[in-house]
Amino acid sequence: MSQFIAVRTHDVRFPTSLLLDGSDAMNPDPDYSAAYVRLVTDADDGLEGHGFVFTIGRGNDVQVAAIESLRGYLIGRDVESLLEDMGAAWRLFVYDSQLRWLGPEKGVMHMAIGAVLNALWDLKAKRASLPLWQLLATMTPEQIVDCVDFRYLTDVLTPEDALEILHAAMPGREERTAHLLATGYPAYTTTPGWLGYDDAKLERLAKEAVAEGFTQIKLKVGSDLADDQRRLAIARAAVGEEIRIAIDANQRWDVPEAIDWVKALRKHDITWVEEPTSPDDVIGHAAISRALHPIPIATGEHMMNRVLAKQFLQADALQVLQIDAARVAGVSENLAMLLLAAKFGVRVCPHAGGVGLCEAVQHISMFDYVAVSGTTQDRFIEYVDHLHEHFVTPAKIRDGHYVAPTAPGASTEMYPASIIKYEVPRS
Repeated sequence: MSQFIAVRTHDVRFPTSLLLDGSDAMNPDPDYSAAYVRLVTDADDGLEGHGFVFTIGRGNDVQVAAIESLRGYLIGRDVESLLEDMGAAWRLFVYDSQLRWLGPEKGVMHMAIGAVLNALWDLKAKRASLPLWQLLATMTPEQIVDCVDFRYLTDVLTPEDALEILHAAMPGREERTAHLLATGYPAYTTTPGWLGYDDAKLERLAKEAVAEGFTQIKLKVGSDLADDQRRLAIARAAVGEEIRIAIDANQRWDVPEAIDWVKALRKHDITWVEEPTSPDDVIGHAAISRALHPIPIATGEHMMNRVLAKQFLQADALQVLQIDAARVAGVSENLAMLLLAAKFGVRVCPHAGGVGLCEAVQHISMFDYVAVSGTTQDRFIEYVDHLHEHFVTPAKIRDGHYVAPTAPGASTEMYPASIIKYEVPRS
């Protein structure tokens, strides 16, 4: 038996704005940052749980403070009993009535809870000596369902529905696991498409992406239509007709503007339109989806919880669900969103543009392939070639695919030297 003895937090910020890495129409100068948490126990194994919330600079201190406020829920608590029942771990934090008043189930506090829960999953996987995706993929359908909170979902997804989906995917689990280990999971890259890059850099990086095996790239759009037309033409000429090009407005447009703007860009053969308007506007996304059909609408990186995912799916307001590892309350809520997507027959292509997000979300998609959807057809995980060197088990790409992690844990652990170098002093 062991106990949690410390919850340690770090305000880690990388100066990515200096080279305009991550720049888009709404965020011209992001500094990729992590409100980082380490869960320490008194066990002899020396293992810690690591998690984080991704931000882009200012306000990271607020997110760190929210994580620190959860310290009292863990200190002195039995580790084994909490890791044994991750559904109970979810309820410990999310069902606290006073914390709920700060959301409920949205915003800074919900993301802080997600960081702690993801750190618990990291510790659970390390103790099992398995990468997180494989730990999840070896759980029974009943064990998976026990991790999911179905409150507010049962009008469209019940535990019985989830069990039916998971049992249907049981045949072939071993074969799909072997395929992942041999081939990996398809990726697309946003690296060429940051809005602050000049045309020469866009063209060079687009060509490099094709040479590296990527079959889809993504460009940021939305600041100036003429610029978007020019940049898309450069990208299309660089990659050829067979490579998919997605565009991402990062919430820049109102609904009519989104429709008109994308119609003007259709000639470039757009594979999807991402975050065309406010991430909370279900009805607006549905209107855009109808107007731009058959171009798919993709969104989800700012989707605050599983309830909003349910509503988007009910309204046919998206055709590509982009879950995010650090936006909702951890792995368990993302499991709920995978099951919702499976129920509606919608593909999941996670957002991963930010420090540590590639490392974290790859596990969710790989689990989805093995144990939920059973397919990688037209599915990709986003990849950006930034800051992976700061992680103990960095995301790796081979021939346009994520290499399946084999190291125990959730791939969320940073090197101590990187934390020390980039941590912001506290006032």
